[in-house]
Amino acid sequence: MLNKAWVRTAIGLLLAFLLIKYFLEINHIFYPIIVIVNSIALPLLLGGFLYYITVPFQNFLENRRVPRWGSLIIIILLMVLFVSSFVSIIGPLIVAQVNSFIDNFPQIQRDFESYISYALDQREKLPEGLKNGINDGIQKINDYTGTLLSGTVTYVTKFISTLFLLILVPFFLIYMLKDHDKFIPFMASPFSGSRKKFVVHLFKDIDKTLKSYIQGQVTVSIILGLLLLIGYLIIGLEYSLVLALWGMITNLIPFLGPYLAVIPALVIALIQDPIMVIYVIIIMFVAQQLEGNVITPNIIGKSLSVHPLTVITVILAAGNLGGFFAILIAVPTYAVLKTIVTNFYKHRQDIQLQAQKVVKDQPKAEK
Repeated sequence: MLNKAWVRTAIGLLLAFLLIKYFLEINHIFYPIIVIVNSIALPLLLGGFLYYITVPFQNFLENRRVPRWGSLIIIILLMVLFVSSFVSIIGPLIVAQVNSFIDNFPQIQRDFESYISYALDQREKLPEGLKNGINDGIQKINDYTGTLLSGTVTYVTKFISTLFLLILVPFFLIYMLKDHDKFIPFMASPFSGSRKKFVVHLFKDIDKTLKSYIQGQVTVSIILGLLLLIGYLIIGLEYSLVLALWGMITNLIPFLGPYLAVIPALVIALIQDPIMVIYVIIIMFVAQQLEGNVITPNIIGKSLSVHPLTVITVILAAGNLGGFFAILIAVPTYAVLKTIVTNFYKHRQDIQLQAQKVVKDQPKAEK
């Protein structure tokens, strides 16, 4: 019975659950470690994100015999130049549109409330079930608004502490670019023989998975942001630059990104001119069709091989467990875990094949 794969798998899962149970019961012992991990998690993740964006430039420079220290200096200078150019050229446009939005916000609020009031006036003509659903939704929005206002101080405090953590991001990025080629040999150094080869192959696959996802998503988001900007400018939508930047950022979130991108654009279009809502929907539909059928397959391809239903399930679970931040890292985390499981399964199959081969060759050796 113990030789059967499903029995060993069940025993392994049972032991894993027991370890998790006992860890949760004595987690106060590991509290200092948890605090340290929470402190470095954000700068480490952002540093890793920037690393996968900048490492192709480093490889390009080093392939042309630029030394490691030289490539680091060039990359840092290019990043500073990019940020300063963005702030000096795009920044004033964004500030102007944001200031215009703030100045017009009271009027936008009044116009939006008028639409809401009109919709509420039509509730009496709706079926009883739908009417109750609308009332419940309005109550939930009011409750959420009250909670949001009461927690403003907490959010401001967290925002300030997050800014301090962001100071560490350049240091993580520099050390990643400087020593990234030493990481896999360091992780494989405790092993030897076939196990060492397995560990090296495993971490190379993880690196390839993260590289494909991050570089692909960033490239796709930039292209989608440009498409939205062009479309919004053509139809004359107000705050087009801010809305396009918002669409570019939210597209980093799989599945939910397009819906988060279109909501503010629809609100602005509805207030500016109701007919513009149709134009915004058409622009978003065309952009998403190009992104889903042309851009993403040619840039990211099927390297991750994650089914759309799996993506939806992972995102929903991550949102319930860890909120917005968990949603951002849910899909790449799942892809990494899938890579690890796949490599372990393949390694186990290779061991079984080798054992079977030894058993078959043994009678021949005896003869």
